[in-house]
Amino acid sequence: MDISISPIARMRSDFATKFGIPRQSGLVEALRSTIVFEPNYRNDDALRGIEGFSHLWIIWQFSEAVRSDWSPTVRPPRLGGNTRMGVFATRSPFRPNHLGLSCVRLLGVEHTPDNGTVLHIGGADLMDGTPIFDIKPYIPYSDCHPDAAGGFTDGADAFLLKVEFPQPLLEKLPPDRRDAAVGVLSHDPRPSYQRQSGRIYGLTFAGFDIRFQVEDDLLTVVEVTPL
Repeated sequence: MDISISPIARMRSDFATKFGIPRQSGLVEALRSTIVFEPNYRNDDALRGIEGFSHLWIIWQFSEAVRSDWSPTVRPPRLGGNTRMGVFATRSPFRPNHLGLSCVRLLGVEHTPDNGTVLHIGGADLMDGTPIFDIKPYIPYSDCHPDAAGGFTDGADAFLLKVEFPQPLLEKLPPDRRDAAVGVLSHDPRPSYQRQSGRIYGLTFAGFDIRFQVEDDLLTVVEVTPL
């Protein structure tokens, strides 16, 4: 039986492309995004009581990874892109139904004249325009498991890079986007299969093209250009 679902909202974020988006939500808490509801779902009654929760679960679609077929195994980036794992043992975007699950911090609820009530969130790992299918409150007593095992993701923080962002280049970014940009870069936006020393990469973030290169565990920003 085929089941049809429709987006209830869209994400508005600083990521115009997939490149550079953190591999999981919550890794870069400084990121700021906004959930804008589709016209049919701009009903304040549907959000009654949401201010009482600090975090939300978002169910969304990997809209840039939709394909007609699927594979039972994928190559997790954190394993170098060469080791295969079962798709259901990963959070790969290449899944049968292309669904993603993210836990984000609720920063505020705002009533706007053009888009109705919107949700301001922090730490999201979603591209601008991503369709959102559902929103649920994060409930600490049931959703938090301090003794949980992380499988092959344990020790992911060992991949963090040091970031050298020259002050004159950093000051080209809006003040409220600087910490987020540094955080995104520290998580090494490069594809796992690309590790050439000296190569220049470009990250589109918050309306700027940020150019950088990586040597060992040091990422250096070399150019920042408004788009």
